Amino acid sequence: MKRLMTIIGVFLLASIGELVRELRCFQVTRYKVTSRKLSGLRRKRKIIFLSDLHNYCYGTENEPLFHAIVREKPDLILVGGDMLLRRDESSYGHTVKFLSRLPAICPVYHANGNHEQKMKEYPWKYKRSYKAYKKELEKAGIHFLENESATFLWDDEKIRITGLEIPLWAYERRARNRVKASDIEKKAGRAGEAYEILLAHHPAHIKAYFDWGADLVLSGHYHGGVVRIPGAGGVIAPDFTLFPEYSGGCYRSGEAAAVVSRGLGVHSVPVRFLNPAEVVAVELG
Repeated sequence: MKRLMTIIGVFLLASIGELVRELRCFQVTRYKVTSRKLSGLRRKRKIIFLSDLHNYCYGTENEPLFHAIVREKPDLILVGGDMLLRRDESSYGHTVKFLSRLPAICPVYHANGNHEQKMKEYPWKYKRSYKAYKKELEKAGIHFLENESATFLWDDEKIRITGLEIPLWAYERRARNRVKASDIEKKAGRAGEAYEILLAHHPAHIKAYFDWGADLVLSGHYHGGVVRIPGAGGVIAPDFTLFPEYSGGCYRSGEAAAVVSRGLGVHSVPVRFLNPAEVVAVELG
C-alpha cells in the first residue's frame, strides 16, 4: 500500500508539473500537403498558421513566439481567429503589438473566430472595440478576410485564400452537421479553379468545407480538446462535445486536407494536458 501511494503521489506531482509546463510553452508542429493543383510551383512554400492566442503572452511581448515564426522562414502567415479574448478585463494590447510585427516577415491574412465575430456583431456589449483592433492591424499591413477572398500567383499556380465567418448559431452544439456547402457559398462565394485555402475557425463543419471545394482547410477553436488521450485525441470541445472528431491534427479527404490547430492560448478552463500549444507550419508542394 505504501508503495502504491508513493507511485500515485509521484504520478500526481508529474501531472501537475506537466500542466504547468504546457501553459508556459509551445511547439512548432509541421505538416506536408501535396496536390496536383500545386504542380505549377517551382519550389515548396511554407505557411505559418496561428490560431486561438486569446491574448496569451509568451515571455516578454511574445518574443519567443515571434522568433519561432521567423526561424521557420514562411512565405505566408495566416491567422485563423480568436487571437483576442472578448472579456472586457482582458487587454488585447500586447496581441496587437505581436501581430503588427508579422508583416515584416511576409504577407499576413487574418480571418475571424467567434470571439472577434461577437465583438464585431455586438459592439454595445463590450468595452473593447473590434473596429479599433482591426484598424490597428490593417495599419500594420495585415489583410482581413471577412467572408472575402484574396487571390495571387505563386509561380504558375493561382492561390486563393478565403476567410469564412459562419453564423454565430453554427458554433452551438445543436448546429452540428447543419452547415452545408451551399451556406458557405452564400457567405463567401463559389470555389474556383485556384488552389483554395479556406480559413474556417470552427472544425465541426469540415465536411461542408470540403464539399464547398476547399483544397486546404485551416481551423482551430477546439484547443486540442483541452486534454488529449494518446490514440483517442482530444477529450472535450468548447461546446462540451466529448471526443470531438476534429480536435487537432491533419485530416485528409482525397487530395484535400484540413489542418486543425490545437491553438496557442487558453480561456475559461486554463488547462492543457498532453496537449501542447502550437504554431502550425504547413509545407505546400
